[in-house]
Amino acid sequence: MTTTGSRSDPRRERRRLAALNYFEREAFERGVTLVGGIDEVGRGPLAGPVIAACVVSAGPLMLDGLDDSKVVPRERREQLAEGIRASCVAWAIGSASAQEIDRLNIFRATLLAMERAIAALPSPPEYLLVDALRIPSFAGEQRALVRGDSRSSTIAAASIVAKVHRDRLLTELHERYPAYGFHEHKGYGTRRHIEALREHGPSPEHRRRFVENLLRAAPLFDDPPPEMGDPGPANLEPADR
Repeated sequence: MTTTGSRSDPRRERRRLAALNYFEREAFERGVTLVGGIDEVGRGPLAGPVIAACVVSAGPLMLDGLDDSKVVPRERREQLAEGIRASCVAWAIGSASAQEIDRLNIFRATLLAMERAIAALPSPPEYLLVDALRIPSFAGEQRALVRGDSRSSTIAAASIVAKVHRDRLLTELHERYPAYGFHEHKGYGTRRHIEALREHGPSPEHRRRFVENLLRAAPLFDDPPPEMGDPGPANLEPADR
């Protein structure tokens, strides 16, 4: 994982980006014309949707500072998101709501958000790189990469687009539910967020199971949340390392 300090040398940054495009170049060199990268954000928060983004490219993405969204500063993420959307062939967002996360479980909801992102594209990529998962419904060739957002340019790009989109959604949710401070923690379980939950109870945007498990204080809801199924080992195929 890189830091912003390592990007001060343009030659080093070009070498880093070349390495980040390794899997994309490998696909282009064997004749693939459109490579997609897909990633999600928001699996762990107590509130808000899980968001997936799919970015499709016809060539290496050599954008200075492109990296896993978790290591890119907020302002730079927003700049990169604009550059990614301008330079890629296509991009799309998919989401699964807090209610769907409760009904399906977070694993299945994540797959649903990814499937919706792919379905929203004008046309699917020929080859799909996925961060750690395989998407059973995707008919084309795909490759799952552990820590893919730090190893693949298209997955890194997808992680940034998804992160910027979700952060904006949670900032908008703060306007509707100001007691929770969504604009600060983006739905994650910070001390302030937990204190607000104890004081005000959950909002309609909270994930019922997540909140119940965290607070260990039933009933926080008037009616029990729907049952969540076991995703089962067959749904999660091992990713490439």
